Amino acid sequence: MADPYRITFSWQRHPGGRPTAPLRRLAAKALELLGHGPTEVGVLVSDDATIRSLNRRFRSKDQPTDVLSFPADFASPDGAPYLGDVAISLETARRQAAARGVPVEREIAVLLLHAIIHLSGHDHEADSGEMEALEDRLRRELLT
Repeated sequence: MADPYRITFSWQRHPGGRPTAPLRRLAAKALELLGHGPTEVGVLVSDDATIRSLNRRFRSKDQPTDVLSFPADFASPDGAPYLGDVAISLETARRQAAARGVPVEREIAVLLLHAIIHLSGHDHEADSGEMEALEDRLRRELLT
């Protein structure tokens, strides 16, 4: 059976190695656990300058950040819903990974999971801790 989840990566910056396949599996499992049927997600891994530009344009915040999510929720031409896009700063992910003492691939995975939860309609800035609890549970289930 074909994978019902299509996660497309665009690497403007790359950490080295082969992180795409494990990240696709993580994203697909997260989408499944969040109750999504067949769906698509686009992921851009870029630098601080690109993320800063996106953050300024779409959130009126003139600073880089670690991850941005852009919900879409429309049907693609083949009928599968396009859930949205994720943008991750590799530079910020590297700094955060170093500060936490974890591999950069793990930090990217954490950021991707966080963004997928946002694409699924959750918002830690507007809820009473539900997104944080959900993210903690999914991290334990998917990243340990």
